[in-house]
Amino acid sequence: MLAEAACELFLEQGYDETNVAEIASRAGVGRSSFFNYAAGKADLLWGGLDERITEIASAVSSGEAPATALRRLADGFAPDALALAFANAETMRIEAHLERESALRAWRIAHIASRGLRRTGTDPLVAEVTAGAYGAAALAAIRAWAAAGAGTAPLADHLERALDVLSGPGSSLD
Repeated sequence: MLAEAACELFLEQGYDETNVAEIASRAGVGRSSFFNYAAGKADLLWGGLDERITEIASAVSSGEAPATALRRLADGFAPDALALAFANAETMRIEAHLERESALRAWRIAHIASRGLRRTGTDPLVAEVTAGAYGAAALAAIRAWAAAGAGTAPLADHLERALDVLSGPGSSLD
């Protein structure tokens, strides 16, 4: 409900021009109630992905291969406010926000993957470069999924395509 209200307002007046009080009002909740559900308006967009990144971190910490864990990112990922924001970035005037926040999530994924790769004995430089590619692939897949119409194909299809680019001959990604 909050994410839907936020997206409507972002489309109408832009991301930076929309405040939490307006989102809460549109959703029919009080401003203080808003904060029971989200720390801020960015959480309405990124919360689902952030939860999945936390799950990836847990899986990698438990010994799962980073590539395998990364594929969990797409499991059951349904079109949401983030996909809508990527698909309508210009209208929502949210491009700068998406760029900054995407870089942060790509870094988080890379950091998680790098730790997992180094733990298996991968050379630190190779681990960092490979892990950076994982982070870039994940966010590129989400952007491609949104641009293609997030409901037309599963995110998993786009993620596999992105990972296929990285798994050419001699790759250490898998």
